[in-house]
Amino acid sequence: LERCRELVQGGMKYQAAMELVASNTVFTTHTPVPAGHEVYETGLIRSYLGRFIGQLGVREEEFLKLGRNETQQGFNLTTFSIRCSRFHNGVSRIHGGVASQMEKSLWREIPVQENPMGYVTNGVHVRTFMAREWISTLDDPGWHNELLNTEYWDRIDQIPDATFWSVHLNLKNSLITNCCRVITRRCRRHGFSEAQLRHETEYLQRNEDALILGFARRFATYKRATLLFDDLHRLERLLNDEERPVIMIFAGKAHPHDEPGKDLIRHIHELSRDPRFLGKLLLLEGYDLALARNLVACVDVWMNTPEYPFEACGTSGMKAGINGVVNLSIMDGWWAEGFNGSNGWGIHAHASEPDQAKRRWLENKELLDVLEYEIIPMYFDKAMGYSERWVKLAKASMKSIIPRFNSQRMLMDYINNYYVSAIKRSRKLGEDQGGRARELADWKKAVNAKWQGLTIRRLDDTMGMIQQGNNLIIRVGVNLNGLDEKYVHVECLMGKAPELEEFEVVSVHQLSPADQRDGETIYEINFTPDVSGLVAYKLRVYPYHTLLSHPFEMGYMKWV
Repeated sequence: LERCRELVQGGMKYQAAMELVASNTVFTTHTPVPAGHEVYETGLIRSYLGRFIGQLGVREEEFLKLGRNETQQGFNLTTFSIRCSRFHNGVSRIHGGVASQMEKSLWREIPVQENPMGYVTNGVHVRTFMAREWISTLDDPGWHNELLNTEYWDRIDQIPDATFWSVHLNLKNSLITNCCRVITRRCRRHGFSEAQLRHETEYLQRNEDALILGFARRFATYKRATLLFDDLHRLERLLNDEERPVIMIFAGKAHPHDEPGKDLIRHIHELSRDPRFLGKLLLLEGYDLALARNLVACVDVWMNTPEYPFEACGTSGMKAGINGVVNLSIMDGWWAEGFNGSNGWGIHAHASEPDQAKRRWLENKELLDVLEYEIIPMYFDKAMGYSERWVKLAKASMKSIIPRFNSQRMLMDYINNYYVSAIKRSRKLGEDQGGRARELADWKKAVNAKWQGLTIRRLDDTMGMIQQGNNLIIRVGVNLNGLDEKYVHVECLMGKAPELEEFEVVSVHQLSPADQRDGETIYEINFTPDVSGLVAYKLRVYPYHTLLSHPFEMGYMKWV
């Protein structure tokens, strides 16, 4: 808004200034959770921005429309941010689709899968989160220059299994030492006796090679930190097997105003004091960046149990994976892209189950099944003093995650898919002292005024069947309602529509204006279809201008 105000003060009209500024603005939306999308009363906007709106040279009602959507009252900052930008993205493939669905009303007539909301999956800064021990093991001072080189990371297979496991055990020992320090500090603060303190830490110290499961993140309700505890009797049996010791470590914080989130922490704390789980279920206080780095590098398994599809991305599992920690996660966020079947475990999200209680039961059962029948047996299969299958899995985790989920890859995606396009579009609109921006703003104004009066109808006889190699002739009449034919695209989408599945587009063919008749512009095409078998096609019309950042940014489209 300030950039717009500066242009308006320099003599440019508000609408043109908004087009110029929005053309090189990229907006990333970060969460599907309602709390992440702030909505303010319009009275507050008038109170705080009234004078500013006047300086923009725009009517108050037109300004307030920027933050208004169909589903909420008030001024929505996410809606506002999308309308004031021309490039929009979620932070994982799934989240991009979820965000497209959530914001579809902004492009009401556009199919959800084609609207301008895209995605760039997050990545983590490897040099920050990879443990020094692994960096030393790589024995290559130039490793950080190879972050995008998938083949380079195959070198992890060259690390002898015994060496790999030794590095991991040293990291686990550092975690155990740190956990004991945190627990001791808490016990002394609460006046525990030495016997009580010993009781809290002896199981951890006595089982240095136990299977350690880690869970550390914000305690928001959708992350379902307590999913694992829905079947306590079964969990008790898994955690109290003296032959195969398992320890679970939890850490994290809730937002100060998130009472349900704080209840999750309280519940885990109470379970950690239960005699059945004492010393085997640990809740570490004082969660901070240092503790997080220690946990993601040193546990054996990193757990993530979000309610699908609310995990926009999640990066803690990436930080764990680059350290050879194996992920056990619901197939949501980044893990739906990262899981390849041989680098961890993916728990199905039973999103199609309408009964939420049954859905949670199914996911809890699958989670415990994987733990009992796959993870624990594999980890304790130690014929060589360590599990060869586990080391293979841990190596696969590092090899697959490091080159795909680092911040350098993420940045390159933003540059190639968004930033460069935004820069080029802004330079184009800035030509002729902003003349192209004024042209686009005037064209959009005309489209907004005339689009609803545009009509389209089929003129040719529909053909039920054509022979392979024969031409298909399609002709439609479009009443442009005063719009220029060169700024209206008519398209034929060829594809397949399997029963009960979405229409799958194979090719797109543009119809050309050929004639004028009775107030209509005749668009036609004569082509040979490039698909065979049972084929479907659709016809549509939408406004198009070469200065648009996205062909469907106007949100208008009509189908025959």
